[in-house]
Amino acid sequence: MKLILFPAVAAALAAMSGVALAETAVSAVADLNVRAGPGPQYPVIGVLAAGQSATLEGCIANSKWCTIAETNGRGWIYSDYVTADFGGNAVVLTRRPADAGIAIVEQPDNSDYPDNYTGAIISAEPVEPVEPIARPPAEVGTYISTHRLDPVYLDGEVVTGATLPDSVELREIPDYNYRYVYVNNQPALVDPGTRRIVYVVR
Repeated sequence: MKLILFPAVAAALAAMSGVALAETAVSAVADLNVRAGPGPQYPVIGVLAAGQSATLEGCIANSKWCTIAETNGRGWIYSDYVTADFGGNAVVLTRRPADAGIAIVEQPDNSDYPDNYTGAIISAEPVEPVEPIARPPAEVGTYISTHRLDPVYLDGEVVTGATLPDSVELREIPDYNYRYVYVNNQPALVDPGTRRIVYVVR
């Protein structure tokens, strides 16, 4: 699957107060999937790389899923893994102030992508991304792709540094320190001791 990195979007912050967050730049704190809809069951349509910015359109009420402007329409991101400027400080979007003036967007019909989560990805509040390990050897990638597992769907997003719950079974890779799992239909390498994701296979 070919993924397109979203270009950095320059968004100037307006000088007046009460400006809707839809006009504010958000920046990814880790390589972050951009999905076709608000949930891990939707397909990945791109990646917002760590440090890249995008223009936020708004968030669903009482949800961590938010939408960003994208050349072909909307892309959806998980707010635990992006920051925005609030009062001169970079704040994780999930922990934004109550008076942030964020635009509320409607949740699209998800009848084709029902919520079938079996748990939730555990993350710090907010997540503290880890430096991903170096690209694994080619034979590791081959092993993962030829020994594909049924995916586990968890509420949240697959990023380095996120921790998987104990209920998720990790599979061994011959002669390799890390284990693997398909989370939200994305293969990831996991440290078996900490259960933290150390590499997302794209």
